[in-house]
Amino acid sequence: MKFSFDEIAKVHDELVSQLEQVEDPASLLKGAELKSLYTLIPQQKAENKAKFGQEVNALKNMIEQAIADRGTASAELELDEIDLTAPFDVNSSLDDVALLPASEGSIHPLNRELERVLSIFEAMGFAAVESRQLDDDYHMFGSLNFPADHPARDDYDTFMTEEGLIAPAHTSTMQNRVMKQHRHNLDKGENIQVVVPGRCFRNEDVDARHEHTLHQVEGVMVGEGITVGHLIGTLQTFLESFYGQKLEVKTQPAYFPFVEPGFEFSMSCPFCAKKGCKVCSQEGWIEILGCGMIHPNVMKEAGIDPEKFTGFAWGFGLDRLVMMQYSIDDIRWFHSGKIEFLEQFS
Repeated sequence: MKFSFDEIAKVHDELVSQLEQVEDPASLLKGAELKSLYTLIPQQKAENKAKFGQEVNALKNMIEQAIADRGTASAELELDEIDLTAPFDVNSSLDDVALLPASEGSIHPLNRELERVLSIFEAMGFAAVESRQLDDDYHMFGSLNFPADHPARDDYDTFMTEEGLIAPAHTSTMQNRVMKQHRHNLDKGENIQVVVPGRCFRNEDVDARHEHTLHQVEGVMVGEGITVGHLIGTLQTFLESFYGQKLEVKTQPAYFPFVEPGFEFSMSCPFCAKKGCKVCSQEGWIEILGCGMIHPNVMKEAGIDPEKFTGFAWGFGLDRLVMMQYSIDDIRWFHSGKIEFLEQFS
């Protein structure tokens, strides 16, 4: 299909006209009109896919804002002028209490960017499955080919409860579950394509670049004939869509127990076009994530024949992506609860 804004403009007009009529305006975001646009993205020519996807996401954001504005307008209250001398304690009646003015909140920057990340992968055919915030040794280590004496199993590196449960240090804990749950796709000649957003916990020395709590987005693809080329192409397409520009990418060997071969994945700096800036530490390249081809032992553990099927997996830190996107210099701001910080994203 040729690149065209006609379909986007048509859906825009339809949704705006429906916005004031429907009882639940949020239902428009899940309606067939908007979903039809996402199905058109893969049909665009390669040079137009990113632009078309950005326009569709812009439409979605516009509708979300219109819904939010409608909700705010309908919920507005007439507040009396505040009397600073009015009582405000447990012994006061409601008639004596002065109402404090409410300020409009904002979506946390991590949640805002996570929605954008998932919408890009959704357009690429990936389903989203949320990770867990408490898991067991098998899914954290055993199913992922970690040796029994691997140092990550020590409690100085990983948070563990007295009952032996684990606060996941990575979203890879979901790999085994995802492959088992969707392996019937392989029998139908379809790929397993899933992304897993989730919160992770690590026994870190907290500083400007390290936190004990962080967010990751895991990705898994399994099928017949899946290669490293598919891995690189998928990640490059995502990063170019996320940053809205063409990027160079490169890999270098790295070790992770659950992939073979494993890679560190780097992209050309989208903020300086490889000229060197503070974001890329004047190097022109940013190491963005770890990835690799899923280890045969991990495939077997999920009941998938590694002789017939291959696959890849990756995991990147959402916090780091957002820090770069907004030039945030301290990861601790995300969980600080400081209104001054959050107000910048309202």
